[in-house]
Amino acid sequence: MWLVIKKRSRVPGVMITQYVEQLPKGKSAPDITRKPVSLTINEGKMAIFRTVVTGDPTPTVTWRRNNGDLTDPEKYHAKYDDRTGENILEIPNVSVDEADTYKCFATNEFGKATCNVILNVTEGKNTATQNQGLEMDFRKMTVSKKKPPPKKEGEVDPQFWELLLSADRKDYERICLEHGFTDFRFMLKKLNQLKKEREEEQAKYVENITNLKPIEIKRDGRAEFEFDMELKDPNSNIFLFKDGEMIDYGKDNEMKHNMTKMDKRYTFSIKDLEPEDAGLYQVDVENTNIFSTELKIPPVEFLVEMKDVKAVEGEDSVFDCTLSCPLPSITWMRNSTCLEAGTKYDIIVSEDQLKHKLVVKSTKALDKGTYTALAGIRSSSASLIVEDDSGQDKHSKRRGGKTDRSGDRNTNLDKEAQEHQAKMQKVKDDKESARSAREGKGTGGAAVVASGTGREGRPGGHGNDSALSSGMNHGAHFARGLSDVSALIGQPAEMVCMLSNEKCNGVWYKDGKKLKPTDGVVVTKDGRYCKLTIKNCKESDSGKYRFETDGGKTEAVLNVRDPPKFDSKDLGKFSEPAMVRAGENAIFKMCFAGRKPLKVQWYKDGDELLDDPNIKVETTSTHSCLLLSKCQRKDSGEIKIKIKNEFGTTEALSKLLVLDKPTPPQGPVEVIESSAKCIEIKWRQPKDDGGSPVTHYILERQQVGRSCWKHLEEIPGKPTYKDTDVDHGRKYCYRIRAKSAEGVSEMMETEDIMAGTKAFPNSPAAPKVVSAFKDCINLSWTAPTNSGGSYILGYHLEKRKKGSNVWTSINPVDEPIKDKKYAVSDVVEGTEYEFRVTAVSASGPGEPSAPSHLVVARDPTNIKKTKEENFKVIRVGNTVRINVTFTASPFPDIIWLKDGVPVSKRVTISNTEGTSQLLIPTSERSDTGIYTVIVKNLFGQETISFDIRVTDDPKSPGPVTLEQNVPGTVTLSWASSPDESLDNRLHYMVCVRDTSKRGWQTLADRLFNNKFTVTNITPGHEYQFRVYAKNDIGFSEPSKSLLINNVLITIKFQTPPTFLVPLKMHSAPQGYECHMSCAVRGNPVPHVTWYHNNISLNTNTNYYITNTCGVCSMVILRVGPSDNGEYKVIAENPLGRAECSAMLTLRGKYLTQKRHLHCLPV
Repeated sequence: MWLVIKKRSRVPGVMITQYVEQLPKGKSAPDITRKPVSLTINEGKMAIFRTVVTGDPTPTVTWRRNNGDLTDPEKYHAKYDDRTGENILEIPNVSVDEADTYKCFATNEFGKATCNVILNVTEGKNTATQNQGLEMDFRKMTVSKKKPPPKKEGEVDPQFWELLLSADRKDYERICLEHGFTDFRFMLKKLNQLKKEREEEQAKYVENITNLKPIEIKRDGRAEFEFDMELKDPNSNIFLFKDGEMIDYGKDNEMKHNMTKMDKRYTFSIKDLEPEDAGLYQVDVENTNIFSTELKIPPVEFLVEMKDVKAVEGEDSVFDCTLSCPLPSITWMRNSTCLEAGTKYDIIVSEDQLKHKLVVKSTKALDKGTYTALAGIRSSSASLIVEDDSGQDKHSKRRGGKTDRSGDRNTNLDKEAQEHQAKMQKVKDDKESARSAREGKGTGGAAVVASGTGREGRPGGHGNDSALSSGMNHGAHFARGLSDVSALIGQPAEMVCMLSNEKCNGVWYKDGKKLKPTDGVVVTKDGRYCKLTIKNCKESDSGKYRFETDGGKTEAVLNVRDPPKFDSKDLGKFSEPAMVRAGENAIFKMCFAGRKPLKVQWYKDGDELLDDPNIKVETTSTHSCLLLSKCQRKDSGEIKIKIKNEFGTTEALSKLLVLDKPTPPQGPVEVIESSAKCIEIKWRQPKDDGGSPVTHYILERQQVGRSCWKHLEEIPGKPTYKDTDVDHGRKYCYRIRAKSAEGVSEMMETEDIMAGTKAFPNSPAAPKVVSAFKDCINLSWTAPTNSGGSYILGYHLEKRKKGSNVWTSINPVDEPIKDKKYAVSDVVEGTEYEFRVTAVSASGPGEPSAPSHLVVARDPTNIKKTKEENFKVIRVGNTVRINVTFTASPFPDIIWLKDGVPVSKRVTISNTEGTSQLLIPTSERSDTGIYTVIVKNLFGQETISFDIRVTDDPKSPGPVTLEQNVPGTVTLSWASSPDESLDNRLHYMVCVRDTSKRGWQTLADRLFNNKFTVTNITPGHEYQFRVYAKNDIGFSEPSKSLLINNVLITIKFQTPPTFLVPLKMHSAPQGYECHMSCAVRGNPVPHVTWYHNNISLNTNTNYYITNTCGVCSMVILRVGPSDNGEYKVIAENPLGRAECSAMLTLRGKYLTQKRHLHCLPV
């Protein structure tokens, strides 16, 4: 059986499954370091997925798809590029049939790595692929969302708790009503518990998380949710899940799902919303859930779209529409501005919540424009045209405005809605026919598709796209408006909007003036997308841009940012370190550009530089200069200029290096050799070399007693010198200076050094007494602080008696002690001694140390271990005798205690030289306790304890009674022994004898209670039982023996069915075998039936079912999608029935849900 360890990769969306617990050295499980990118391409083009994998041994890469296989070599080409190390899957001439979720697997012997990638195929642009595009639209309409497994009765949906954990308190009631939960008190209690658990888990990775905003659909067709979060580790992985499945996200709005981060603010967005995007979205940091929110997209369509309205100034204008399903409210907008009911607008909803109206009161010329109704992700737009209240057609215009609010309009809406529903039903029927025809091999499918839809999948007749569009086009509107854009000066900027009809054109305006294409401004149109590109943004390009088409318009603001910046050449020069000599001036100059006003600050080693006598800062609109006058060595460090304006901050770093002469060499000077012919000395290098390395040392010498100094020589940078021009017995003094390229340091002068005189070591510290005995004293000491420049050969140890002035050598002078400890054995018992030690080097012995403390040669106080046990059991009335042997000098004080209190007068204590005895002539139970003897004198103390227990043979327990509650078992109970309260170590032993046999058998021992259950009782046999009381002395007499046949015991072997081993949950890969088993017991033998989703399987030949001695097994020979679901086993006999169930899921295809296993006796 393999060990499976699942973990996430560092790459989001990649899951690693490891087969071994510990990888061999140098080996690794597979990983996908660069995952394939999801694609959205047109029909007929080539789709290419590229991935890079790692692992040792090299993993094998395979590809699969959710719906279908990749075995056709003409459609799917899998290869490996040696040059780039990429594994590639190519799908040439892609069609809508290839639109699917593809999976990449990297496997080796230690595990596998998997990731998913989505291929979306859009409709082709040419006429040749039109029918294929129409067919794709039908297929999209027939795809339904995968339903989650049904919730067990009585269970709470896990998503319910996930939503509550991330919701505001004001939303609790709404969420409870949506999930049918009514026990609010239990909900709050459970929710508080879950919040504490989540906070503990989040504390591992997150400092704090606040301002959680649930997901909401924006006006531009995107859905967003956001929160503030501070991570403990900024490198922690952030994962996004939808309905439990990990999904990829981008960071620059290049993917469908994106994440942006501003300071601590995390914003997740979903663009180009589709009904399939609805679900539960969750954000995890590593393996901890941070936030959950549910996106609900109502499956609503506009049965009757809005229509253009012409109104006379001063009259009311009405826009209305009809939805396919009820909605309590929709969003009304005018030129990208949200409208609300008030003095200007009325919003009316019908009782069935299908018809929605917007009334513009007292229409004015300013009210003209494009009005949009948003329902879920669907929108409908129309234009309002306002005419002056004058002219010949005044009466007719007023009448037209009033008609929009009459009942005739509602009648027309109902009629149009019914017609539209009929058309949608026809489209649905035609779609089913088309799919059926496409699955066959005839040619009728194409004809059905062509007659059912137009170019955009709208209901129509047999005409082409242009004819259908002209019949359906009620005026263009914006499917997605402009968004505000922020761009850097000198960088390109784009503004894009999307129209509902690709045949509409429009005009771009900037600050109310019409834009014309120039070299720097490019206007392009790609289908329904209209784009304005500014190639090189200038400050003058900032402003409000507007795009107008057919009376509708959308606006956005371009903000050209000009943060501070440095010229690259100037920055390169500034970054080079500046080197000056001490006393000179240092100048730093930096040119910059950026939007005014600019704030310029200079820093040195993180501290801001302000004007003072030695610091001067001059700043103009284009550059800033820092002058540091009379620099000293301490002024060296990091120089930073920081420039800030409203758009950002920029910094530049440099270094200042002030060169100076080195500091003096460091002492103390070490005398390496001092003989009659030479003096060799050594010193330490200067603490600061002044920024330049020391090249030479300059030495001078003076003979003590003379006034002149003799220049010796300049030696290279090694800090040692050997002077051979010396006279024996004379003293010399040396001056040493360090020299570098910047100059010569101050001098360092040595102490007087004599030529020919040996350097002796200092005296060691006084010896310490480690331990003392009557025949031996152990000493230790430390080495001298100064060895005199010579190697220490050993130590000479001396002793003297108290009151004497004579020191006696312990070791021979020519045999020094190598170690820094010694055991002195030449001592007399009872005599006080003190010791001193002298270090011996190559030059000879140094000064002796100070004397040690006085120490007496005698044994320390000690209690000898005897053969007597520390625990004794004494029978009541016998003698208690405890002997203790010890060694101590002088004779110690001896104290006996019982349980920490001095012993009573009944106890006799006898003390002799080296021995102490405790005697109790006639013991009683009260003498039980812990006896402690303390032996102490001036030099210490020792203790030893004995546990004495005085007791007697226990009395037998009381009569035994029998009780039978379970067939095949008998429960014995008896009265306590009278000695149980007197002896806390008393316990019981139970014995049994079958009357057909002679011997007694022990059933249980060391029982500290008065009850015992005997199992495996054979019906029809006679048994005798005895119970003994036991303690540390021995056994009691047995309790009165009872015959079990004296009590009539009726044992019934018939039992209802019960499951000994229930079914277990299974997760099997598709195409493999799956084994299920359970164990059931019952008498009579129960009848066992297997069910799959409440359908009996006993007669199904696709399942192999066996029942051997109560072990029920079922084998699914080849697991397929239809085998997923709940499996149940029901066992029945005349006494009852029991059932057991478990879930089987297909691995890799279905979402992982919490599955419940239960066994239910009936």
